Amino acid sequence: MNAGLYGARTDRTYRTAGFGSPVRRGGRPAIVVVDLTRGFTEDSYPSGTDLTEVVAATARLIEAGRAADVPVVFTAIAYTEAEATGDSIAWLRKAPGLRGLVEGSDAVAVDPRLPMRPQHDVLVVKKGASAFFGTSLAGTLTARGCDTVVVCGATTSGCVRATAVDAVQSGFSVLVPGACVGDRAQGPAEAALFDIQAKYGDVIDLEDAVRYVGNPSTPDTRARS
Repeated sequence: MNAGLYGARTDRTYRTAGFGSPVRRGGRPAIVVVDLTRGFTEDSYPSGTDLTEVVAATARLIEAGRAADVPVVFTAIAYTEAEATGDSIAWLRKAPGLRGLVEGSDAVAVDPRLPMRPQHDVLVVKKGASAFFGTSLAGTLTARGCDTVVVCGATTSGCVRATAVDAVQSGFSVLVPGACVGDRAQGPAEAALFDIQAKYGDVIDLEDAVRYVGNPSTPDTRARS
């Protein structure tokens, strides 16, 4: 997807270094929807941008996985009033625009266009970029026997990339459908996808992702071929 983004010399350097091998897709994936809350998916919020297409693609992926009983985990960044207005969280000193993501506010609500099932899907509340850092996500996925994480969400260069890095470090194969992630700016998003593809997971198209979550039990030989 990102081949040639930085030119032939960079491509050769990365090939020589041994980056970019395909991941092995397991038979028990989970869909992790990172921070597709209104504060990120709607441009009426200072922290957000219009992610209508990303939301639609992610909704399609979730519905495709329902028939195969693929677990879906949603995440949301949310701070207490004290955290949002105080000085206890270092990230908020660097990114004060996130102080508006206060618990109970509309900004931290999962985008209503997504087919979330509150009685079935898991919601993980986090304070930082990665969906794994300081949360129960790794334990939740392990308890459900998951071996592969399909990462969707926002922003590509921030929380999506951080989640992909921590997912592979936690022992999961990582897939990132390009249509299911979004950002405020194209350049940082492209750089993040290039980096994920090279080092942490496979950046794939939506049709491939839909086929996979719809029938994940099909043996995968791509990493061994």
